[in-house]
Amino acid sequence: MARLQDKVAVITGGGSGIGLSSVKLFLEEGATVVAADLNLDNTDELSSTYGDKFAAIKVDVSNSESVKELFDEVDSKFNSLNVLFNCAGIFPADDGGVLDTPETTWDRVQDINLKGLWLCCKHAVPLMLKSNGGSIVNVASFVSFVGAATAQVAYTASKGGVLALSREIAVEYARKNIRVNSLCPGPIQTPLLEELLSDEKRRERRLVHIPMGRFGKAEEIAKAALFLASDDSSFVTGASLLVDGGITAAYVTPE
Repeated sequence: MARLQDKVAVITGGGSGIGLSSVKLFLEEGATVVAADLNLDNTDELSSTYGDKFAAIKVDVSNSESVKELFDEVDSKFNSLNVLFNCAGIFPADDGGVLDTPETTWDRVQDINLKGLWLCCKHAVPLMLKSNGGSIVNVASFVSFVGAATAQVAYTASKGGVLALSREIAVEYARKNIRVNSLCPGPIQTPLLEELLSDEKRRERRLVHIPMGRFGKAEEIAKAALFLASDDSSFVTGASLLVDGGITAAYVTPE
């Protein structure tokens, strides 16, 4: 049996990268999926393939009214919510060291990566309570545990916040059948990473720290998200699942 059969799932950041890979995998696993993003152009074919099992809804996760409208529409269309995968996030090119990151960049990263995730949880939890529980999967990062190879203070701080917030919500709702876990990827081969690492020296600086010797694939993170979203992880909450190619396990890497 498909692992998300008859489940309703919302995936923010579902228009590209890890989010879009997860949308496709969750659909294959039997879920009714809502892809929520600012740009949903890449999801057009899914509507014709999956019909009523798929919906694309535009959202700005940093805007409370936009997030409220998203979950109001989910409630109206499906009258249920079983899975929330908070995958929306940004990593601006000018996010650097503590001395040179612009304040506007800091604020924008926190608004989307941390505040946006909180807003989505805030509006998803009441729908999950009506549905007798559910699973929330929040994208943090391996930099929630270790410093990055190149400075990125705003992003790193936001992902550390995701880790702490996820644990807090997990404890609060553990006895109400809502599980909350963090998914912590290493560097993943997505359009965003390709743009950031177009500089060969910066690319090699990151790659040398990965024991497996390669960047991860969006599909690999989607499969980890599926585990946390499904009943396969029914006794897992407040956890942080590292999918990082061994970065956080290594002190040095072999030749």
